[in-house]
Amino acid sequence: MRSTTLLALLALVLLYLVSGALVFQALEQPHEQQAQRELGEVREKFLRAHPCVSDQDLGLFIQEVADALGGGANPEINSTSHSNYSAWDLGSAFFFSGTIITTIGYGNAALRTDAGRLFCIFYALVGIPLFGMLLAGVGDRLGSSLRRGIGHIEAIFLKWHVPKELVRILSAVLFLLIGCLLFVLTPTFVFCYVEGWSKLEAIYFVVVTLTTVGFGDYVAGASTSQNSAVYQPLVWFWILFGLAYFASVLTTIGNWLRAVSRRTRAEMGGFTAQAASWTGTVTARVTQRGGPAAPLPPEKEKPLLPPPPCTAQPAGGPASPAPPEKAEPPSPPTASALDYPSENLAFIDESSDTQSERGCALPLPPRGRRRPHNPARKPPRPRGPGSPRDKNVPV
Repeated sequence: MRSTTLLALLALVLLYLVSGALVFQALEQPHEQQAQRELGEVREKFLRAHPCVSDQDLGLFIQEVADALGGGANPEINSTSHSNYSAWDLGSAFFFSGTIITTIGYGNAALRTDAGRLFCIFYALVGIPLFGMLLAGVGDRLGSSLRRGIGHIEAIFLKWHVPKELVRILSAVLFLLIGCLLFVLTPTFVFCYVEGWSKLEAIYFVVVTLTTVGFGDYVAGASTSQNSAVYQPLVWFWILFGLAYFASVLTTIGNWLRAVSRRTRAEMGGFTAQAASWTGTVTARVTQRGGPAAPLPPEKEKPLLPPPPCTAQPAGGPASPAPPEKAEPPSPPTASALDYPSENLAFIDESSDTQSERGCALPLPPRGRRRPHNPARKPPRPRGPGSPRDKNVPV
């Protein structure tokens, strides 16, 4: 993660904390002040009703009661009633151990002995990683089971020719709804019936527990009316499966975000490559059109030479034999026809000019024979300032 992203995230979290602090202060501080005033009124009323008790003695008594409540004592019981009740029976101790390794830590029961605190340190160091591995395994199995069940529902939707995109959305919604029904709504109604809580108090306890916040103001099985030894262990198993479900949901969301991130990076890479290719093409075209093309070197005009003089033959006289021409060495084989028509035409024109300079017409093909489709022609001789002239051509 980049430093700028980390700083922005830190600033966002701090802003979120400050906003939460302001909201909680506005909601809870008036209630705290009202409770403090009511406690003062009750204290003054008690002192007026019992003038033999001094204010100092009453303060010491309240302090001792607060310490006893912090140590796990329950003001609803005394030495005569509920003599068999204990906050550290086997079921309650099992539930307390479960709150340690799940990192919930309600705080309604706390350790008061040094030996217990020392044992809790090593117990948490070993138990928390162990529970983490168990939670990962249970979450994987639970998520696979839910997805397998939802897969059958997806098959039914596909048989009904429902679009695949809509089926994926429906499967995600069903995954969330089934989990909330099993691990949020059903326990809410169970706690409302067993604990006697309101629906808001019950769902508050469920959410605070499954998010591992665990304030401790509401704890299942903490009241003296619950005498069952298996009630709190059953609550702990609900916590196990609820945390596993939420872990599976978070894993699914993380996988989805990673898939979306990879797809986005791939699409952005394709767009970047296309943009770079388009930019290079446009730049090359602009460069070609922007500057004028370099002019070709002017061709030297060939001097027009007069045709050689033809000797007239006397009429009726015998025709004198033509002087034998010198045999010229065979010309090298010419290249095949070019691909571009303009180059072929230039080749033909140049060959015609060469033949005209020599003063001889192209030989006619004999009758009865076809002229070859692409006859070989002699390449033109280079005419430069240093080339020798014909002897018969006048200067």
